Amino acid sequence: STFLRRERPLSAILLADELSPERGRAVEPLADGSEICIPPSQNNAASAAKDQRGEGCCASDSAEMAQPAVVSVADSAEKGFIVPGEGHHMAPQTGTMGSACVASQYGVNQLTVSQRILYTITEARAPSTRRLYGLKWKVFANWCASRHEDPISCDIPAVLTFLQERLDAGVSPSTLKVYVAAIAASPNMLEGRSVVKHPLVSRFLRGARRLNPSRPCQMLVWDLSLVLRALSGPPFEPAESSDMKVLSFKTALLLALACGKRVGDLHALSVSSACMQFGPNDCMVRLTPRPGYTPKVLSTPFRAQVITILAFCSSEPDTEAVSRKYALCPVHALRAYVNRTSQFRSSEQLFVCFAGAKKGGPLSKQRLSHWIVEAVRLAYDSQGLVCPIGVRAHSARSLASSWAWAKGMSIQDICFAAG
Repeated sequence: STFLRRERPLSAILLADELSPERGRAVEPLADGSEICIPPSQNNAASAAKDQRGEGCCASDSAEMAQPAVVSVADSAEKGFIVPGEGHHMAPQTGTMGSACVASQYGVNQLTVSQRILYTITEARAPSTRRLYGLKWKVFANWCASRHEDPISCDIPAVLTFLQERLDAGVSPSTLKVYVAAIAASPNMLEGRSVVKHPLVSRFLRGARRLNPSRPCQMLVWDLSLVLRALSGPPFEPAESSDMKVLSFKTALLLALACGKRVGDLHALSVSSACMQFGPNDCMVRLTPRPGYTPKVLSTPFRAQVITILAFCSSEPDTEAVSRKYALCPVHALRAYVNRTSQFRSSEQLFVCFAGAKKGGPLSKQRLSHWIVEAVRLAYDSQGLVCPIGVRAHSARSLASSWAWAKGMSIQDICFAAG
């Protein structure tokens, strides 16, 4: 039989707030049993008034006190809970927990724990994973509510019916696995076992994969040589006078190709003197992620790794060939980008918004992904060609690794560099 890997299921969280169904949390009362109670914090609202960026927390997100209600761990805040006290200034702060309890599934005696313990438990999953599980749990909880089912205690036929309806709606088997993982993150136990370990659920997922086998891409969807040729001419050059939007797109793409990092790693780069140093005459640049950055893969050495990028040429171009090489140099593009954004940037994050109300503010990871894709599309447009369908930001990472291997770089060095 096939078993799906997962972390040990976390306990459920009890909130003494009557939370709305729109947020995807169940509102059924918890049955009597052992639980770990977390006393309410009286200064949460005050301490959470503003985070490090100066953004206020939404007070309307806190509901009036009511009967205890069960909340799935999968639907916890995307960026974790506020942890009062010192030592966690790097932790994102998005809201307060209020009075909460963690229900034990193992019959432990009632214990009092702090907000720090709850925060540590929540950080077992990455923010992106918590957000994804929360979205999937919301869909499942709404489905249960429409059929008068309790998402916490529904039986196996209800879960399988939900999964079948998702499959019939065109959801891929890999997405079904995310639904199962989100449901399993709740205290839901079917016939004494976790949802993800139930034999019928495992067989259902195997059947879904056989009925809808994955079709991996067998070829690259865009031409790297064509894109590089376009980047060396208008509208991308000259970098010192090109449109700020175009320069932003080009810098993001060249940096992604030069280092082969994930978008999340590129998003963690900073222009602070401790994280970015240019060599004499811009012959090279050294980049390190901002302090406190947690990469997607915790075992990656990127947190302590220095990215060193050498310039393609050490002086101003004097021939057409050198000029083209200079135009494709990531160090040259990065220097031009840093110089031009220094006039309006309000954040030390490397990539900042170039227009609009947030001009100069930090760019989101999603927008950075869009920049890389838009750079490829603009390159095709400048050559009078139609950009292929299905271009993704992650394809730059794939191309960078493939070209490095084709040029003789070892697999071990590629894996270490790409993280």
